[in-house]
Amino acid sequence: MATKKPSARAAAAEPAILSFTPDQDLAAYREMLLIRRFEEKAGQMYGMGLIGGFCHLYIGQEAVVVGMQMAMKEGDQVITGYRDHGHMLSTGMDAKGVMAELTGRRGGLSKGKGGSMHMFSIEKQFFGGHGIVGAQVSLGTGLGFANRYRENGAVSVTYFGDGAANQGQVYESFNMAELWKLPVVYVIENNKYAMGTAVTRASAQTDFSKRGASFNIPGEQVDGMDVRAVKAAGARALAFAREGNGPYILEMQTYRYRGHSMSDPAKYRSKEEVQKMRTEHDPIEQVRVRLLEAHKVGEDQLKAIDAEIREIVNAAADFASHEPEPDPAELYTDVLR
Repeated sequence: MATKKPSARAAAAEPAILSFTPDQDLAAYREMLLIRRFEEKAGQMYGMGLIGGFCHLYIGQEAVVVGMQMAMKEGDQVITGYRDHGHMLSTGMDAKGVMAELTGRRGGLSKGKGGSMHMFSIEKQFFGGHGIVGAQVSLGTGLGFANRYRENGAVSVTYFGDGAANQGQVYESFNMAELWKLPVVYVIENNKYAMGTAVTRASAQTDFSKRGASFNIPGEQVDGMDVRAVKAAGARALAFAREGNGPYILEMQTYRYRGHSMSDPAKYRSKEEVQKMRTEHDPIEQVRVRLLEAHKVGEDQLKAIDAEIREIVNAAADFASHEPEPDPAELYTDVLR
């Protein structure tokens, strides 16, 4: 396998932001809107007591997973932490199955036994959903090892947050991945706050793209609120890893509008800060404006997409509310002994 790093000249020649065709922008708009509407509904259902336990919403960060998914190829894997509903939907997992898992019903993607943080789909190459901070990084590295061993050409896309970036197993994984040139793209979703702590208070190095420097892992910072920038960076990183050069780090600079979880009032930041991000950098609104102004898509078409998405989400909520609970015997299935 080749292990040559891309030259600075070659990297500079690649655009930081790709131009999207009308069809690409429409596809991105639809996928991000599905995540947004789904998460809004999940928040409502949590407030009604239909969803218990932990529930971490992805509202504001939609461009990251949608842009990466647009750059990926069939067979590439996804693994992430507990803010995972958007990742599930973007890989094509059924909205009804995701919502039913949130409500603990039989039709959930983990048979109602995993809840918000623990869903899997081998069919969609989605390997969780993990509740332990940073645990998925070593598992995602293991997926990369399996890909290299099998020589199947697949890349493991391993997501984690700015808080998890300070975990020790992350750096053990970095060392192994670079040492063995594993095809892994580490996507650090830097939403500025690890639970309620700003990155400037918790991280000595706040440029997370440099976190792999001591292991010779290249990285770059990306505007994680612009789906075009995410797709462009994702394509570069995936090609690098797929060609046998080893791992790559992408720091997605993004933002969550809601609290860390549904129990977090998010009083550690001002309403003005959140509103500024919503007004000036919202990932969905950016695409909507391009569709209307640059691509000359009609307002009626966008309203029709929104109505279609709402219908999908409402149907998922209805299914998740009326599907039976798992049989008590399910407690003893799928258990490792």
